[in-house]
This record gives sequence, C-alpha cells and structure tokens, in this order.
Amino acid sequence: MSKDQTPLVLETPHAPRPVGRATMLRIVTYNIHRCRGLDGRTRPDRIASVLGELEPDIIALQEVIGGGARGEGHLPEIGRALDMPWLIAPVRQHRGHDFGNAVLSRFPALKHTQHDLTFRGCTPRCCQRVDFEVHGSVLQVFNVHLGTAIFERRYQSSLLGAFIGESQTGAPQIVLGDFNEWVRGQTSAVLGRLFKAVDVRRLLGRRRTYPSVLPLLHLDHIYFDGTLEVDRLLLPRSRLALIASDHLPLVADVTLTQPPD
Repeated sequence: MSKDQTPLVLETPHAPRPVGRATMLRIVTYNIHRCRGLDGRTRPDRIASVLGELEPDIIALQEVIGGGARGEGHLPEIGRALDMPWLIAPVRQHRGHDFGNAVLSRFPALKHTQHDLTFRGCTPRCCQRVDFEVHGSVLQVFNVHLGTAIFERRYQSSLLGAFIGESQTGAPQIVLGDFNEWVRGQTSAVLGRLFKAVDVRRLLGRRRTYPSVLPLLHLDHIYFDGTLEVDRLLLPRSRLALIASDHLPLVADVTLTQPPD
C-alpha cells in the first residue's frame, strides 16, 4: 500500500545550474547503519562529514533514525550539517524514533510517497518515492531497502516492479539503494525489464562494495531510464568513510537532459 506524504518544498539556492538543455547531478545512495560505525560509536556528524566531502545534489539514505518522542534523531543533524532539506519514509519505531529511508536534496520536492514492501514476519521495509523539479524537468527518485532473505526479496521485487510501473509518467526515473542482492536474482530480473542497470564493474573497476573495510559482496545498486545517463560511478574509500558505517556511499554522476519542446 502506498502512503502519500506532504512534500517538503524549500528554496534551494545551491542547486547546480543547467548547461544548455542538460543538468549535471551528483546522486548518492548510502546505508548509514543507524550512524553506528565499525568502531561501535554512533556519530551522525561522521556520516555528515562523509557526505559533505562528496558535494551531492540528491542523497538516498537507508537505516536512518529520525525524530520521535525522545528528540529529533540523527536525520535533522545530518540535514543541517549539509544545508539540505530532508524527507523521511519511516517503516517502524526504533527506541521511540522514526526509522526507515530518507532522501535529502538541493531541489524542491513535488511529491513524496512511500510504498510498503514488508514480507510477513520480517523486518518492515519500504520504497520511498520523491519527485523533484530540476530546472523545469521532473526527476523521480526511488529509494529502496530490501530484505536479507531470498523469499522475502522475491515477494518484494514483484511489489516494487508494480509500484514503480504505476508511477511512470514519462519523467526520467532513478532507482537506487540497498537491495541486499549480491548475485543476479528476481529483483535484478524485474528491474532489468524496466530500466537500464548501472554496470558497477565497468564504471568502478570492481564489483564488491560491502562491507566497507573488506568488500566481499555488492548490495547497493542503481537503475535508471528516460532522459538520464550515468556518466561516472565512485566508491569513496576515505579513512572516515571506511569506519563511519558498514556500507560505503555509492556515488553516481549523472546527466539529466530536458526533453525537446
């Protein structure tokens, strides 16, 4: 079931300017592991520093702690440090706080929806959709966090494909996040029929991206379509990034081209 939420529309003076009919964007997906680093310390400021060094325009986060009865949580601290508005798609409560996916951006949000992907008896999951206005064009961003069990992901892949398919308006789309799929499976097959998949090996020169210190698997994926092209992929491995979370941020430099009049 989808749940519409009030879009967060704020001025975004730092958004990149278009070049001709094209706009260059930097988009990041990052599972921040509740801001708990490999040293066992919970430090949102570290996550914000890792992201700040990347100078992103749109960020998709997973495993985010938001506001609640006990305080504002980690997300507002990260958003303020980056000077970026945020939208959270909570799936459950974590010690009295909202917990789930979040998107931050320098662009105004036009629409915010989340779709429940929870499989019976498993940890709640969702796909978060945010539509942004990017210099007169609309860009749909889908922030995904799927389950760890194969039968769970099979169930979620069909829901995800239907939700994204129903969301198609002709606007360019990018689907990214932590898919927990390290070999080609049902989710890859479903999204592969709808989108182009980013070739991580070709653009990064490697496939293994998780865990951060000694990568053994590839869990974070990016799919896209429409007037959107992925030009470059980065996997920052600074000393801070290696310890701030068990995942590394996956960075895509993309070009969004306005459709002809």
